[in-house]
Amino acid sequence: MFTGIIQAVGSIRRRDARGEDMRMVIEAGGLDLSRANIGDSIAVNGVCLTAVALSADGFEADVSGETLSRSTLGALREGDRVNLEAALTLATPLGGHLVSGHVDGLGEVIERRPDGRSERFRIRAPDTLARYIAEKGSICVDGVSLTVNRVDGAVFDVNIVPHTLSATTIGEFQPGRQVNLEVDIIARYLERLMLGERAAQGGEGVTLDTLRQHGFI
Repeated sequence: MFTGIIQAVGSIRRRDARGEDMRMVIEAGGLDLSRANIGDSIAVNGVCLTAVALSADGFEADVSGETLSRSTLGALREGDRVNLEAALTLATPLGGHLVSGHVDGLGEVIERRPDGRSERFRIRAPDTLARYIAEKGSICVDGVSLTVNRVDGAVFDVNIVPHTLSATTIGEFQPGRQVNLEVDIIARYLERLMLGERAAQGGEGVTLDTLRQHGFI
């Protein structure tokens, strides 16, 4: 688990194709690896990866074909900067929100404009994720825990303060950029729980009938 509070910005040092998957060598930037061990989890742009080799200034991780196809990691090139966060411990302040490091889908930045000293971004999420995104709720974008300021269908706004712009890769975002999205884990499980025994039957998720049965409408 992670918090979505980025600890360092690193970069892709090397990509080694291995059949349908890949070994990535990542320069860790300012991420403290002094207590890291082989097998530890490190989030790279919001994707939970397992460190399989460590050096004084970086680590290596295997990336499956599934992860390459469902996140932006497959499009990264040598030299690209990435957001890094070590796994949450019981002593870690939960400054963001609970993040699993499992990407739900790819979003697209469709607008960037100044908003006071901050920058406001509009991001289009996949239609299948729209129901999990709520105004003033939490969402993880490329590993960064953010507050949703506004929602319009599958499009949502986030306001990025100067510190976050400088301490993460969000300062590089421009319209057309794809980003990793992870919705609030509580919303995902709540939907599943509301299905009750129907969850084992497959088919549709929460419907209007489900909401009526539970007294929401």
